[in-house]
Amino acid sequence: MVDQLETHEVQFGSHNVGRVRRHHFTCGGNLTGESGLLGSEGFPGVYPPNSKCTWKITVPEGKVVVLNFRFIDLESDNLCRYDFVDVYSGHNNGQRIGRFCGTFRPGALVSSNNKMLVQMVSDSNTAGNGFIAMFSAAEPHERGDQYCGGRLDKPTGTFKTPNWPERDYPAGVTCSWHIVAPKHQVIELKFEKFDVERDNYCRYDYVAIFNGGEIDDAKRIGKFCGDSPPAPIVSEKNELLIQFLSDLSLTADGFIGHYKFRPKKLPSTTLAPVTTAASATTSLKPTVPLCQQKCRRIGSMESNYCSSNFVITGMVITTVSKGGSVHATVSIINVYKEGTLAIQQAGKSMSAKIIVVCKQCPLVRRGLNYIIMGQVDEEGRAKVFPNSFVMSFKTKNQKIMNTLKNKRC
Repeated sequence: MVDQLETHEVQFGSHNVGRVRRHHFTCGGNLTGESGLLGSEGFPGVYPPNSKCTWKITVPEGKVVVLNFRFIDLESDNLCRYDFVDVYSGHNNGQRIGRFCGTFRPGALVSSNNKMLVQMVSDSNTAGNGFIAMFSAAEPHERGDQYCGGRLDKPTGTFKTPNWPERDYPAGVTCSWHIVAPKHQVIELKFEKFDVERDNYCRYDYVAIFNGGEIDDAKRIGKFCGDSPPAPIVSEKNELLIQFLSDLSLTADGFIGHYKFRPKKLPSTTLAPVTTAASATTSLKPTVPLCQQKCRRIGSMESNYCSSNFVITGMVITTVSKGGSVHATVSIINVYKEGTLAIQQAGKSMSAKIIVVCKQCPLVRRGLNYIIMGQVDEEGRAKVFPNSFVMSFKTKNQKIMNTLKNKRC
């Protein structure tokens, strides 16, 4: 919310955010009407620590909300874990359109109805000048090439970037396709053509794909850019979310993709042998016999190195319990053997998704460093079993790991 006081020009370095009423941006509020401004508490001053502010935006019935960030400067982190702005379509239990931090300014964000929720969270440490954004009301689809995405629930379908195939996709676009299959079915996804602005870390324009119906780092299957189509993807359950985002500069041809529903494969009634790390990969879900095994590594570091699909060292930064398993994100220190592991990159930081199939075995804790060797599922996620080679990583292990990397299996 903003008081009706004097206006002044706001300038940060080369960024001029225009005439902004001074002051006062407060922590959250209800904003209604055809258009308006919202900003972090105290903007353009440094925002306060340990805060959580929520703005509920409502435009007239029958219209959609379009949000444009004019300036953003929050603590930077490749996973936006500390200070961030979340934008949701709707007020309650809405679909998250995106999470933003650092100085990355997304293109126009469009809600699917006349309501949008913006939430800013800050932790106790580093801060910045915050953000200022403008909202406006628009007719659904009136924005033409700026408007894309939606819910897809037919058994087969196609999704593509705005302007495809006549010309490049526009700058400053955010699209979210939410694909929903019937219960007990999964979604198979394949890109026919793919050309999105290339960057080693996919920082500017990218496609991100998530298991489930919302943007959630723990459920992210991958983040893609460049001109090589991603490998075919199969959802874990009956929902997938595809997000496409382009920044305000270079664009490219774009993409066209297809999806189809198919029955979930029934799990085998016989338990696969689990005498080695390699054979254990045929059982991807926690089962009583598998998880009742003794929690111990089988074989040596050397034998596991050769039999493993991937070998990395890294710090566990997030852990989420799901059923009898633990889904973890590992911030990678070194990659010794990549195999088919899907590695995410942002700046110089690399991370990977790890599924510890049996919750207690091996036990991994947040904040600790590990050597992890194992196999990879068809979606590029690491699978760790009770007999996989996982051990604490110390600096002294570096020499052994480098020797193994140069070894021919």
